[in-house]
Amino acid sequence: MAQTPGSQSSLHRANLERVVRAVRGAGALTQAEIARATGLSAATVSNIVRELRELGTIDVRDTSAGGRRARSVSLSSDAGVVVGVDFGHSHLRVAVGNLAHQVLAEESEPFDVDSAADAGFELAERMVDGLLTTAGSSRTKIIGVGLGVPGPIDAERSVIDATALLPGWHGTNPSEELSRRLGAPVYVDNDANLGALGELVWGSGRGCADLAYVKVASGVGAGLVINGQIYRGPGGSAGEIGHITLDESGPVCRCGNRGCLETFAASRYVLPLLAATHGPGLTMAGMVRAARDGDAGCRRVLADIAHHVGSGVAQLCNVLGPSRVVIGDELADAGELVLEPMRTAVRRYTIPSAARQLSLVAGALGGRAEVLGALALALREMGDGVLIGSAAPRDDQG
Repeated sequence: MAQTPGSQSSLHRANLERVVRAVRGAGALTQAEIARATGLSAATVSNIVRELRELGTIDVRDTSAGGRRARSVSLSSDAGVVVGVDFGHSHLRVAVGNLAHQVLAEESEPFDVDSAADAGFELAERMVDGLLTTAGSSRTKIIGVGLGVPGPIDAERSVIDATALLPGWHGTNPSEELSRRLGAPVYVDNDANLGALGELVWGSGRGCADLAYVKVASGVGAGLVINGQIYRGPGGSAGEIGHITLDESGPVCRCGNRGCLETFAASRYVLPLLAATHGPGLTMAGMVRAARDGDAGCRRVLADIAHHVGSGVAQLCNVLGPSRVVIGDELADAGELVLEPMRTAVRRYTIPSAARQLSLVAGALGGRAEVLGALALALREMGDGVLIGSAAPRDDQG
């Protein structure tokens, strides 16, 4: 029977969702903490916890709080699984996790993202099925999928519309296509935003409400977190710092402008500088390893990249003033070889008030940041109702 606004059944379900939301946001809470977080009475919380436990939505364990016995409530690890899918420019990484933020299985395979989108979706589908088997689960247990792509997403239509960035994906609706294949809701975002979310939840961004995650690979992008939430902008293109103009007479960028930050820092532009001495097969990761081993040429190119990225970060800080900037992906492995010249550039070009509150650090998750961010996206975006099902109203609950 349909629930009408203000009815006992709709109020009951709303209270169930409030409790689930509070527990999901905190990870684990005592019943007293749930009551304070939701504004519900202790008796109502006790009844709801009992019902959610019977539904298999939560686990309840004995604990202590303030020297007194208490009951710790957390989402059940058996209530379902979430899937993270990350399309990088040269790889596809997939992970399966549970609602307790535990990664159950993870795998990465080489993949050229410039290939047709269908090939990528077929590979993702096979990898998801394999990991579900490894995790002892199945498609019927999937309650949400997070999907990352290395390019901007049209926020209104959820399609990839930047043909210069992903020509084989033009006009594709990745969330709709993957949802059709897996039979579960799919939430999509660009890789920099997911890297920011991954570091926020699991890595160097923990405990920080305002941060920027900077990724330098075949392109340059930033994921922005404001007040604990990913900021995408009205069109979904916020954070495209790779197209900040550094030199109006500089090289032509793939976006059509001249002298973008990307043309001074992205791998497709800087690695050819070392081709004569290091061969044409050098990668960004290989350059970082060589620089750490003392290679003078690689150290010089890395220092130049760091200076230019630092200039772009300074402009970002002057506008948004984040308290932390996390340098992610392969560039993070260079440590102080890139962080120190970046800090020098940031101090030079950032207004003092913004520079004083800023810390610039390496990411903790490396190449896993985006796929873990995809898991976090699925956990954040899925509705609370999916964890409750068709719970029936009870006379003893508000």
